[in-house]
Amino acid sequence: MDLKEMAAAEAVRYVEDGMVVGLGSGSTASIAIRLIGDRVKAEGLDVLGVPTSNASDLLGRAVGIKIVELDDHPTVDLTIDGADEVDPELNLIKGLGGALVREKIVAAASAVEIIVSDDSKLVDYLGQKAPLPVEVVKFSFRTTVRRLAALGCRPELRMREGAPFTTDNGNYIVDCRFQRIEHPAAMESVINNIPGVVDNGLFVDRASKAMIGTKDGVRIMERGF
Repeated sequence: MDLKEMAAAEAVRYVEDGMVVGLGSGSTASIAIRLIGDRVKAEGLDVLGVPTSNASDLLGRAVGIKIVELDDHPTVDLTIDGADEVDPELNLIKGLGGALVREKIVAAASAVEIIVSDDSKLVDYLGQKAPLPVEVVKFSFRTTVRRLAALGCRPELRMREGAPFTTDNGNYIVDCRFQRIEHPAAMESVINNIPGVVDNGLFVDRASKAMIGTKDGVRIMERGF
């Protein structure tokens, strides 16, 4: 079992019968979705899944999880999702997979948010390794990019196969490289106040726990417990 599988398996232990479960996006979250599906088949586990992307929707259905809309189940008992960076206070950078807006909507509705990753995602401060993804509307996006650059970052429009990457919401992603994000909560607010920005990948005070796969086992980080 690799480190991501170890972390995902530990998180899935928290899933209980009758829960509404947020299904995260990305490689590690996908492992968790498959493991939940295994429990559905093996144990008859009865859960409702709220997907955070089209990909997690399709995967959840494929492994036998009942998929529902957040509008119909506005309180999510538990969400399992990944992260691109995790700082010592459990603040996160997310969105390298492009699903940050839906991930944040579901996280905000979740009683418990468990992050799963390996220890390569642990950082001393946000921005240490990963750029900060910002989802922007297509209209006059270059103006939005200039305003992001004025914050002191190096913004780059995300490209795929020679064309701008488009999110499930039909928007663009701008990856903003900061040297260091000193005050994540303040930066999250400042960025979201820029016209044209839909949301950004700073997740501050969202995660309840993090399951971190290491060579010595799963390290559990907790906030507010």
